[in-house]
Amino acid sequence: MNHDDDLVFALHAATVSQPGIAFALRDIDWTIRQGETWAITGPMGSGKTMLAETILGRRRLNAGTIRWPILDHMRDGGKFAFPSDAFRLVTFRDESRLFSPAKHYYQQRFNFVDPVDDLTLGDFLQSSSTDEATVRSMAARFGLNDKLALSFLKLSHGQSRRARLAKALASQPEMLILDDPFVGLDAATRIDFSGLLGELAAGGLPLILVMGRSDIPYWVTHVLELSAGRVALQGPRRDYKTRRISNQSSTAIPVEDRDSLLGEPIVELTNVNVSYCEKVILANINWTVRAGEKWAVLGPNGAGKSTLLSLLCGDHPQAYSSDVRLFGRKRGTGESIWDIKRHIGLVSPEMHVYFTEPLTAEHAAATGYFDSLTPKPTTAEQDAGIRSLFQAFGIESLADRPFARLSVGEQRLVLLVRALVKRPPLLILDEPFQGLDQVTMNRVRDWLDANIRPDQTLLFVTHHSEEIPRCVTKTLRLREGRVE
Repeated sequence: MNHDDDLVFALHAATVSQPGIAFALRDIDWTIRQGETWAITGPMGSGKTMLAETILGRRRLNAGTIRWPILDHMRDGGKFAFPSDAFRLVTFRDESRLFSPAKHYYQQRFNFVDPVDDLTLGDFLQSSSTDEATVRSMAARFGLNDKLALSFLKLSHGQSRRARLAKALASQPEMLILDDPFVGLDAATRIDFSGLLGELAAGGLPLILVMGRSDIPYWVTHVLELSAGRVALQGPRRDYKTRRISNQSSTAIPVEDRDSLLGEPIVELTNVNVSYCEKVILANINWTVRAGEKWAVLGPNGAGKSTLLSLLCGDHPQAYSSDVRLFGRKRGTGESIWDIKRHIGLVSPEMHVYFTEPLTAEHAAATGYFDSLTPKPTTAEQDAGIRSLFQAFGIESLADRPFARLSVGEQRLVLLVRALVKRPPLLILDEPFQGLDQVTMNRVRDWLDANIRPDQTLLFVTHHSEEIPRCVTKTLRLREGRVE
């Protein structure tokens, strides 16, 4: 038997560069064989996504060699010409000829009227396969069969994530590469996804997962860990030793909320109901948040968390027909959306997707001063504030780099700085630690505990209780649009 018969992919002494970085990947030796399932892991900015793009042939080597023996066998039949014909990469941010956030505005996803040239979920999935039965089968496997007629723009973050995975599988790839497949998913959905992907791997589909060290599923057979663009460790998962973070500390939510000084109400929701096409999204929500309180907002995917936050931020049109009061003023009494946003600092998965302006990291963060996505002139004091936060989060070296060329985790840190720069009275952090490695998450969480002012109000949304800052003392739990 030829030694290459079961070889899927091979890199030898491979070096890859990127504008602004001398060598993003250096001296990579790595082979993938049939029957292996790999996790690419490592700290934020270590080159994980770039390595995945190299497998697809999207990155040119500066040195070394790259081979795809599995495709050499398939080319004999004329089926594939390039790696991207056979392999599929599913990333956190989906930019394609079918759907691009840049063609829409963020609030549009909450409107009743569908956008011009609307793309339904069914159309999105159908683009991968002309076989309607395959599309429906994939939609059913991912729990999307009742959403096929829904506008893709109006899918929740979790639903759009599942849709991208279903679309990739509908094209029947020879290998599937998933960049942070579990980001943004609640615990139950992560278990379901992991089980489905495990079934695919057991069925012989080569899988590569780009992810954090703590999330590696039990069915992964091999691990490659990167550090600063080099291979720090690789081999069978059973030999892989997860590093322990010595400064971890408990962040469990207290069983009982501690008494807080009663400040003025910042958020008041009274019997709030939101529905769309006869589907109830929020039902009879009553919630008061007072100045200086720190809340965790919890609930599974589809519980209504994003809709709830959109009411507070002025992005949802039903806020005007509901009893929603912010800073003591009822929505719809003459204030503009900008009057609302100037009091709020926000970071969210949805904002991340729609942040497509061609800016440097520093200029992207500076837009937080103006509650816009486009740059404006800043003062010396404002520039100093951004630099201070970049330094606190360990990303000062990213300031002049294009935002679009940063890793997902680096982008999320920049957007977190954007939410913090103006020191807003109300800080809404919706899954702010997505894409961050454990060390960076600990650093940012500690910063929040030490630097959020007593009079600042915090709403912290997450699926992971260990992410919650210690300053959080109150909890709102949603399930199926209702307060538990």
